[in-house]
Amino acid sequence: MLDADTKQIIYVNRAFESVTGRSLDTLCENPTSYQELFHPEDRIRVLTRLEEAVQTGQLDEEFRIIRPDHATRWVWVHGFPVRDSTGVVHRLVGTAQDITARKLAEEQIARNLAMAESASAEADAFRKATLALTQNLSMDYVLDTLLQSLLKLIPCESARVLLLETDARLFLAREVHRNESNRRPPKCTATWAATDNHFLMQVLASRNSLLIRNTSEEKDWAEFRGNSHFRSWLCVPLTASQSVLGLLSLGDTQAQTFTPEHLRLAKSLAIPAAVAIQNARLYERAEIYGAELEHRLEDLQHIQQALREAQEGRTLSEQKFAKVFRSSPVAFSITTVDEGRFVDLNEAFERRYGYSREELLDRTVFDIGIWDDPSERLRMLNEIHEHGCVRNRITRFKRSTGEPIQTIYSAECIELDGRQCLLAVSEGLPDHTYTQTPAAHEAAPAR
Repeated sequence: MLDADTKQIIYVNRAFESVTGRSLDTLCENPTSYQELFHPEDRIRVLTRLEEAVQTGQLDEEFRIIRPDHATRWVWVHGFPVRDSTGVVHRLVGTAQDITARKLAEEQIARNLAMAESASAEADAFRKATLALTQNLSMDYVLDTLLQSLLKLIPCESARVLLLETDARLFLAREVHRNESNRRPPKCTATWAATDNHFLMQVLASRNSLLIRNTSEEKDWAEFRGNSHFRSWLCVPLTASQSVLGLLSLGDTQAQTFTPEHLRLAKSLAIPAAVAIQNARLYERAEIYGAELEHRLEDLQHIQQALREAQEGRTLSEQKFAKVFRSSPVAFSITTVDEGRFVDLNEAFERRYGYSREELLDRTVFDIGIWDDPSERLRMLNEIHEHGCVRNRITRFKRSTGEPIQTIYSAECIELDGRQCLLAVSEGLPDHTYTQTPAAHEAAPAR
């Protein structure tokens, strides 16, 4: 029991001694000496909560105390107010329970969860590296996947893949930065001559990994181009089929960043990394040969197609096209792609939209306003450019009377007299009726 104004202990039972390790006599001598038990990091917070409890009448807090034997214990204090006849809080009554065992259990659970998350991240990184071997043989994909997996396993400011051009010359194949600020890292050199740098040469020659936890202790580090700003560095060789393909290089501007555990993870990831890079190189070579063969086959096919088209001639094709175009009961039209200018149309088109052929030839679709929404034609053109044609798109046209009419629209690009044109078909919707002039109704074929 505390006095609300002075925060002095008025009463406490003997459990105080077992929890705090102090005798009750210390409270008799100094009723506020219990505050000396508060952990320095928790003291201000607990004292503030005591002051607030005088106003609110409530106290529910977990904090640490330090016993005379220097042992740290956790306690849970739960209190409630005692008010006088005027309603003013003049006593705080409550309990203080030792919860150290529970806190230690929670901390152990947190450590176990952290270990599980770390193991999960490691497993995920290795899984992605393995997928790079089996699912995608693109060199860009392989390098990006490997570096992203590496950064998940080993947080650092820079991760690089250096590949060998010759036995002793390396080039920067890929680099990833993890910058949380706008500070730009120093520009990295594109190539290194390993013979000019004993750090790189040591890894290449020995095929053993290298971990430098504090580069400032290395006398030649300042001359290491592109790496001199790092204060912690590790390097792992990429070896496949008993050959060194390159190096994995990780750097950080803080000393002591990397540990032997980080080195172990990097070495483990370097195994599938080297195989992935080797396979990607083989795949690139196969792609080059395949592309060259494909190019030659395409050239041959183009020549054969040109010969066939020349041999067949245009006359027969044009005659058949004209016959089908003119006699079809479906509305056909041919317009230029760029302007939308009418080049030709059939009788079914005249009947459907109420225009004569003479009215439309050499006029544009915008002149007569046949599209209910002119921007719809642009969207159709974009789809034709992307897919080569438009099939069965529902849109709205206007008849010569201005009446809108629902239309199923299909079109594709053709070349006519050296011009790019649209061959378009427009039909009515199934079970769709629309107003027709008597003459047009009599002329329209049954559908």
